Amino acid sequence: MPVFVTDPGPPVPTRLPEAFRGRHVGVVDELNETQKAHAARDEPIDPNAERDQQTLARRALREYGEQSDADPGDDAAYLPVSSLASEHVLALPATASLPDGLTTMDSGSVHHLVITAEGHVAGLVDQRWVLETLRSYSGDERLATFQSIELPPFLTATPETDAHQLARLMLAHQLDAALVIGSNGEASGLVTATDFLRRYAQASEQEGDA
Repeated sequence: MPVFVTDPGPPVPTRLPEAFRGRHVGVVDELNETQKAHAARDEPIDPNAERDQQTLARRALREYGEQSDADPGDDAAYLPVSSLASEHVLALPATASLPDGLTTMDSGSVHHLVITAEGHVAGLVDQRWVLETLRSYSGDERLATFQSIELPPFLTATPETDAHQLARLMLAHQLDAALVIGSNGEASGLVTATDFLRRYAQASEQEGDA
């Protein structure tokens, strides 16, 4: 039940990892989890900033691992992503404009949006990314469409994926959400950093009551 990472790229139907179409590629595992997926391929990298980011990621991974080890009970050994994921997932075709994306997220009271191409998952964007992209857009923002812009990287997992593994990889790749893909290859849910915080708060509250 691995997690998959998709590099930055244009919204095309084949952007969904091939594992959900029959063949495993781009799998994220414990060996390469510290390879940050945020930067575009042609973006210059500041070695000092990269080193600082990796240090923060390793610290977060270590702290999360210590917390996971401290959690008692069988539930700590395996926590399916489906137990955390929200089924409230909104989508727009890549032909939609970025302002349309903001309007859709605002009307649906969500911060993430699935982008589709020819009816297939082609990306996952969040409100902050859309706002930052619009700020850097030099033309008429009404003409800025998702299909004309390179979309950011995104993580995908199955409902059966271990949530502990997903949390570590979200931290390592500095991504605050992951898309849950069902057996039909379509988006069935979304897991965000807030979902993990809520789960942690509930567990702490239960420990306090005990």
